[in-house]
Amino acid sequence: MKNVEVEVKYRLDAREPVRNKLIEMGAQSAGRHFEANLRYDNAEGRLTQARCLLRLRKDEKVRLTHKSPHADSGKEGFKIHKELEVEVSDFETTDAILKALGFEPVQRYEKWRETFYFNGCEVCLDSLPFGEFIEVEGEKEAIDRITHDLKLPTSHRIVANYLALFEAMKSEYCLLFNDLTFDHFKGISEDFSSFFERFQSES
Repeated sequence: MKNVEVEVKYRLDAREPVRNKLIEMGAQSAGRHFEANLRYDNAEGRLTQARCLLRLRKDEKVRLTHKSPHADSGKEGFKIHKELEVEVSDFETTDAILKALGFEPVQRYEKWRETFYFNGCEVCLDSLPFGEFIEVEGEKEAIDRITHDLKLPTSHRIVANYLALFEAMKSEYCLLFNDLTFDHFKGISEDFSSFFERFQSES
C-alpha cells in the first residue's frame, strides 16, 4: 500500500548472531551508518498531540519524514503507520526552512544502523543507546517468513517505536534528559531486559 509502512521490531540480546544468520540466509548488507535525527514540533505541540512525527535524519543521506498513525497498527503484532519521506540535499538548510515555518527541534536521537535487503524486505540491525534491536519492514507474509527463519517469535514483537520506549524509560528510571543520545547513556549500566518485555505484543 502506497505510503504505508509495515514493520516489526525485536529487542536482541546480541547483534552478531542475528547478523551472521542474515548473511547465511543470503541477505545483502548496504552498510552500517550512524544516524543523527531531529524531531520537530510547533509551539503548541500539535504533532505530538496527534501522535505524528516530523523528522530530519542525517546518515549517508539527508531525509525529511512525516509519520502519522494508522488504524491497524498493533494488530497481529505489526507496527503500521503512514509515512511520507523525501530526500533533501542539505541538512542545515532544511532545518532553517522548518524553523521558518514555525517548527522547532524538540528532541535529538541517535543510533547505528546496518541495513540488509532480503526477499523484498528491509532488515535493520539497530544499536541504540539503550540496547540492540532488529526491525523488519515489508509485506506481512515476507516479514513472517524472515522472522520465523531468524527464530524470532511473534509473541516477542515490540509495536512501540524507539521514542515511545524512551519516554516510558525516562519515567521508569527517572532519567533527567530528553535527548536519546549515546553521550547521555554513558555510565548507565542498568539491564533493561525486563523493562522491554512489557512492550512485547502479547505480554
